Amino acid sequence: MRYRYIAIEGNIGAGKTSLSTRLAEDLGARLILEEFADNPFLPKFYEEPGRYAFPLELSFLAERFSQLKRDLDQPDLFGGHVVSDYFLSKSLIFSRNNLHGDEYQLFSRMFHLIIQQIPRPDILVYLYLDIPRLRENIVKRGRPYEQAISPSYLESVQSNYFDFIRKQEDQRVLIIDTNELDFVNREEDYERIKALIDREYDKGVHQLIP
Repeated sequence: MRYRYIAIEGNIGAGKTSLSTRLAEDLGARLILEEFADNPFLPKFYEEPGRYAFPLELSFLAERFSQLKRDLDQPDLFGGHVVSDYFLSKSLIFSRNNLHGDEYQLFSRMFHLIIQQIPRPDILVYLYLDIPRLRENIVKRGRPYEQAISPSYLESVQSNYFDFIRKQEDQRVLIIDTNELDFVNREEDYERIKALIDREYDKGVHQLIP
């Protein structure tokens, strides 16, 4: 694989962790998975978003920054790969979706103070799925606090990702349409995505339909 630091992104239920885990195993890479399961604000946010959005986004920013700073600062004597199922700018994307007014402005200032301390991925891969497919995956994996996520919320998150991505002129970004793929259960689909990631790309946004 020509890119050493690969970040896999996507909407809720897009398959980020599944693909990152498989790719890291395949490459013998260091795997960085987002640590969100024990966040006490997450289930509260889905019940009362207006009340818990700011502490949720602040706690996620702190956790993501701490994890990436720790894991990416570790020297790799063998020069191996790193695969992550998120990147730090995810915090800014979700804060645009969940925060408003002064809270968003404060969060944005804090984010831009720390983002320079984290290396950027060599390539960012965004897994695109239509909203009905995302809902199917969310229902299938069965996390109780996610079951009430509305299609309109998923559409808003997707829109904020695209708003962010289209501005990334100095970052290699792949948008891979995975609506017709099952990279978890079909080996040929996984190999197709892996081959797409391993191509040579100029900086900028590349939209791919396998």
